Amino acid sequence: MNRYQDISTLQDKNGRRKKASTIYPIPPLTNLDTYIQTTTIERLDILANKFYGDITLWWVIAAANGLGKGSLYVPVDSVIRIPDANSIKELIERLNTTR
Repeated sequence: MNRYQDISTLQDKNGRRKKASTIYPIPPLTNLDTYIQTTTIERLDILANKFYGDITLWWVIAAANGLGKGSLYVPVDSVIRIPDANSIKELIERLNTTR
């Protein structure tokens, strides 16, 4: 899932096109979430590939865990929540079509 794929294009008063802002929510807790404990330094993009099959979804794991602010690395001995993949796209679409 490309997180920029469904962003609408706007036109300003001078006719210049730009992408609209998209809100990326913190994924809510569900019973389908997976939890892992890191024993070595992990990278968010590698975890996204392992659990979602898509390295571009690193931001989902980062948002759910308050990580990724300047680094893709997850500290050793961290418990990481991996949100359920099926609910992520629906959540983003619903949030951005209702604003």
